[in-house]
Amino acid sequence: MKRCGIALLALALSAPAWSAETLKYVALVDGGKQAGQQTVVHGDDGTTRVDFIFKDNGRGPELKETYTLNPDGTYRTYQVTGASTFGAKIDETFRLEGGKAVWKSTSDEGEQEIAAGAQYSPLGGTPQSGSVAIAALAARADGKLALIPSGTLTMRKVGEAEVINGNDKRQVQLLAITGVGFTPQFVWATADAKPRLFAFIFPGFLQLIEEGWQANADVLEATQKTAESKALVDLQQRLAHPIKGSTLIRNARVFDSEKATLGAASDVLIRDGRIVSVAATSGQGTADHVIDAGGRVLLPGLFDMHTHMDRWSGGLQLASGVTSVRDMGNDNKTLQQVMAEERDGTLLMPRIVAAGFIEGESKQSARNGFVVSNLDEAKKAVDWYAVNKYPQIKIYNSFPKDILKDTVAYAHGKGLRVSGHVPVFLRAQDALDAGYDEVQHINQLMLNFLVKPDTDTRTLERFYLPAKGVADLDLDSKPVQDFITTLAQKQIVIDPTLATFEFLHQRNGELSPIFADVPDHIPPDVQRSRRAAEMDIPDEATGVRYQKSFDKMVEFVGRAYKAGVPVVAGTDEVPGFTLQHELALYVKAGLTPAQALQVATWNGAKYSEVLEELGSIAPGKRADLILVDGDPTSDIADIRKVTTVIKGETVYYPSEIHTELGIKPFAEPVRLQGSR
Repeated sequence: MKRCGIALLALALSAPAWSAETLKYVALVDGGKQAGQQTVVHGDDGTTRVDFIFKDNGRGPELKETYTLNPDGTYRTYQVTGASTFGAKIDETFRLEGGKAVWKSTSDEGEQEIAAGAQYSPLGGTPQSGSVAIAALAARADGKLALIPSGTLTMRKVGEAEVINGNDKRQVQLLAITGVGFTPQFVWATADAKPRLFAFIFPGFLQLIEEGWQANADVLEATQKTAESKALVDLQQRLAHPIKGSTLIRNARVFDSEKATLGAASDVLIRDGRIVSVAATSGQGTADHVIDAGGRVLLPGLFDMHTHMDRWSGGLQLASGVTSVRDMGNDNKTLQQVMAEERDGTLLMPRIVAAGFIEGESKQSARNGFVVSNLDEAKKAVDWYAVNKYPQIKIYNSFPKDILKDTVAYAHGKGLRVSGHVPVFLRAQDALDAGYDEVQHINQLMLNFLVKPDTDTRTLERFYLPAKGVADLDLDSKPVQDFITTLAQKQIVIDPTLATFEFLHQRNGELSPIFADVPDHIPPDVQRSRRAAEMDIPDEATGVRYQKSFDKMVEFVGRAYKAGVPVVAGTDEVPGFTLQHELALYVKAGLTPAQALQVATWNGAKYSEVLEELGSIAPGKRADLILVDGDPTSDIADIRKVTTVIKGETVYYPSEIHTELGIKPFAEPVRLQGSR
C-alpha cells in the first residue's frame, strides 16, 4: 500500500504553470509504462484548467483543477474536485477577498488575514501545483514563500541537465524544496526567468515528465539520485556518532525479548558492534565510552516488518528505535542501491531484510520487482532472488493462480520463505493450501470470508469489501475458528498492518490515528494533510459500520495471537510513527505491552531469519539497542520515548534526528560519556 509519490508533490508545492500553451505530462512506472497523464490548458480569460489521472496497482487519484493567479503568481482563486487514491471525494476551494484568504476542503476550512505574496497550499492538488510555487519562489528576493494556512517554502538549485527531444534541446534544473513534510522534495524545472515544472521523479517508483521528453527520464533520475546522495551523506555524517572500541551501558533494565519480561538493572558491555556481556550492575568496569542509563529500559532494536524503503525513510525509522526493517516490495535496482549504501554506512538507514516482489501481468499490476505471465518466468524471478540472498519472496494481487502452488514449491526448494497478498480470485485459505508461510495485511485475511469467485481484489474492492462486511462477521463462527486453527497449526505468520488500515474508518477532519496521540510533535502542514479522509464515507451510518469492521479486525488479530498464530509488526505507512501505533493496537487486541514488544523484536528477527544476530540482548549478537524513558512493558505509549539508539558501532540521538526533520522530540538524549 505504498503511498503515491505524486501525493508527496501535491503536499509540498502549490501553484500552476506560466506558459501560454497547453502542456501535457505523462506519468511513467516500471521503466516506461504509462500509468497516467496530466493536461494543463491556459485560457484566454486567465483561467487555467488541469485534468490529472494516475492509476497504479488498481488505485490512484482522478482530479480536475481550476485556478486564476494574482500578478505575483500566487493563487487568486482555486478549485479542485475528484477522487483520492482510495476513492474519497475531493472538493476544495480557495479565494482571496479583500486581503483575506478563505478556503474550504472536505477536511478543513478557515479564513485568515494574509500578507501580500502568500500562497495557498492545496490538500488535494494535482502535480501541476508545483509550477507557480517554483516561479513564485524564483521571484522572491529572500527566497521564501509563505504558505496559507501555515508554513514557508524555500528552494535551492542542486543540479542541472540538458534534455533532448529530436532537434529540440532544453536546459533544466533540479531544485530542492524544503519547508513542508519531513524531508526535501526534489523537482525538475525549466531553467528560465519564470521556471515551471518540467518533471517530478520519485526514484524507483514514478517519473512524471513533460510529454515528448520521456526519453530523458532515466538520465534525470540518475542525476537526481546523485544529488540526493550528497544530501543524504551529509545528513548521516551530521547525525551519526561512531563508537569504535568498547562501550559500557550502565544501570539499564534489560528487556528479555525471548521471554517477554523485564529484568533487573544490568550493565551491558559492547565492543566493535557486538554485545560482549550482560551482567548485574556493579558500578565497576571501564570502557572507551560509557552510557549511564539511569535505570531506563534497554530493548533490542525494533523491527518494522512491512516497509517500502526509499533513501529518505531511514531517519524517521532510526529516531523511533527501528534498527531493522523488512522491505516488502520495491524496484529491485533501487533497493539494491539502498542496501549497499546502508552496509557502507553512508545512509541514515536501519538494516534491511529484503523480500523479493513477484507480480502477475494485468492492467492492474503493481510494477515492482518481477512481473510474470507463466511458471518459467516465475522460476527465473525466484532464481534471481535466491542468487541475491533474499530470504523470502512476496507474491502480489495479479499473480496467476494456476501457477501459485508450483511457484511456492519451487521457492521453498530454493530455501526461500513465501508470503504475500492473496492472488485475485482466490481466498486466503487457498494461499495457505498452496504453501504460503505468511500473509500480509488484515484485509487479505478478512477477504477470506467475504469474496465470491468473481470478486476482483485487484481493484479498490479489496478495501471497501472488508470495510463494509467485517462488521457482520461472527468471529465465533466455525469458518473463522477453523481458519484461525489452520493458521496456528501450520504456524502461518500474519503481518496485519492494522495501523495502516485505520484509514478505512478515518473521517474528514479527523487527524490520522497514527498521529492522533502525538499532534503537538508533528509539523502543522503534516497535521493538516493527515486530516483528509482516504475512503469514501458518505454518511454517519457508513462511518459507524466501517469503524465496527475495523474494531473486529483488531479483535481477530488478538484472537489469532492467543490461539498461537505467529504475528509480526509491520506498518506499510509513514516510517517511524506507524510502528508505535501498531503496537498500541496489539495491546488493544489483548496482548500485554511486553508481548507486543516481543512481537516487534524477537518475532521480527525470527521471521526475518536473523535471530542468530539480532532480536535479543545476548552476548555475541549485534549491538542493535534502544534506551527508553519510562517503562513500555507497562505502558506501550512509552515506546515513543526513545532517548538513544545504538546500531552496531554507531549511536544516534532521536532528538537530533527529529529536530532535523521538523519534529518536536519525544525525549531528551542520554549521551555518551568519556571512559571511566
